[in-house]
Amino acid sequence: MRPVRVEVEEGLPVDGEVFAQAVLATLNDPRGWGATDGVTFSRTAADDASIRVVLASPVTTDRLCAPLQTESLYSCGSSASGTAVLNFHRWVSGAADFGDDVATYRQYLVNHEVGHVLGHGHESCPAPGAVAPVMVQQTITTEGCLPNGWPSP
Repeated sequence: MRPVRVEVEEGLPVDGEVFAQAVLATLNDPRGWGATDGVTFSRTAADDASIRVVLASPVTTDRLCAPLQTESLYSCGSSASGTAVLNFHRWVSGAADFGDDVATYRQYLVNHEVGHVLGHGHESCPAPGAVAPVMVQQTITTEGCLPNGWPSP
């Protein structure tokens, strides 16, 4: 069981409880990291949680992700810090290859950045038309793969 602390930057127009429920539902979904890594997640308010998931404005995302250059557009996850920083702009608007399917994009965003926290690196699309591995940088491009929000679709 991995304790997860979910945070929303003050001032963002997001219900923190609803966001936290979405994060934990995504992380504990049968298609999630439990299927591939055998890990389950529980919510905690403790400062010493092994994983932090933070929804942050683009400017705060840039600061929290430094030295990685997120350009106020991208999110990040780090196994060293145990933190997944989700860019609020992306949470609201999704990404081009997902079209209007913001719900699936949000699942992808949580799973991809927490995947980095769990030690997973980026992957490439295995073949045009295949389902994209969740660790493909789908915010930028699915590389010809079908968009996917799950480690084990």
